[in-house]
Amino acid sequence: MEDRMYKVFSPNDSKVAMKVIPGHFVTTHSHITHYVDMTTLRARQNEAEAAARILASKYANNTPVDSIICLNGCEVIGAYLAQELTKSGIMCLNAHHTIYVTSPEQDINGQMIFRDNSKIMVEGKNVLILSTSITTGVTLDKAIDSVEYYGGRVRGIASIFSFISKARGIEVNSIFDAKDLKGYASYDAKVCPMCKAKQKIDAIVNGYGYSKM
Repeated sequence: MEDRMYKVFSPNDSKVAMKVIPGHFVTTHSHITHYVDMTTLRARQNEAEAAARILASKYANNTPVDSIICLNGCEVIGAYLAQELTKSGIMCLNAHHTIYVTSPEQDINGQMIFRDNSKIMVEGKNVLILSTSITTGVTLDKAIDSVEYYGGRVRGIASIFSFISKARGIEVNSIFDAKDLKGYASYDAKVCPMCKAKQKIDAIVNGYGYSKM
């Protein structure tokens, strides 16, 4: 399926590009028509830094951020985002005047939790949730629930790619969105037209990667 892959570049920086594979893919919550590979964006230094720079411009000087909560393994981008926001002079209420970067743990029920030693990064903090990809918003909802449960305030949501524009009334700021992927669609498994057409499933996917069927 990799031979179908193409790239979509950000107009703001050519180092930031989505690797897109069309096909029939299964996520935890839906069936999707395209898989967006974020592997190098979240792991390669120059790409992660460039992506963080674009996202930071959407928050600099207008959103207080004490902690960045990273989903789907995007801690490298999160660290650069914290650096860019700090350089811009963003408001931070932490005692050390720096931004925490951390990730939630998922329990056996799929709920996102913070252990006693790490919940200080959420409790009473202004939180920016960062993800590589947001499709249905189900995982994002769990992240928001977790932040609020531990006493944090979600001040912003950022993602490399997002199929939704808002969550709980909060704008989702993304580098790429649905209009950048022609034909992109997400379906409930029960009504997936690709399944009805007996189109084979290419891979099971999540925020970390894919496993071919």
